Amino acid sequence: MDARECIRGADIVVTTTPSRKPVVKASWISPGTHINAIGADARGKEELAPAILKKAKVVVDDRPQAMHSGEINVPVSKKIIKESDIYASLGEVIAGKKKGRASKDEITVFDSTGLAICDVAVADYVYKEALRRGMGRHIRIL
Repeated sequence: MDARECIRGADIVVTTTPSRKPVVKASWISPGTHINAIGADARGKEELAPAILKKAKVVVDDRPQAMHSGEINVPVSKKIIKESDIYASLGEVIAGKKKGRASKDEITVFDSTGLAICDVAVADYVYKEALRRGMGRHIRIL
């Protein structure tokens, strides 16, 4: 099975490659697809055809970081898209400042470059929730 066959008709697509050229074409993406683009983590890397970003609702974890080294970095540097094409940050969506998906046919992209503070916050939540449920054990770190 090739990439196109894997992607066609998928509700969710996750890209995790170190590619420096698009590996996902716009014609492969169905209405309503959500894409988690997490492979582009340095300047010059990209996994999605810029046409996908042009027609999708793009959410990033951090605007400056995404523009520098996320999925949008190459299309931004080539002036195919601009900062104003970024719909929201993940924090804005989670806080309810911006709505997430607006329709069942909307294509959405989350450009995740990774933020350590988010990792720490999630780990803290999971740890405390596990303790609350009687799972695991308390570990004193400091």
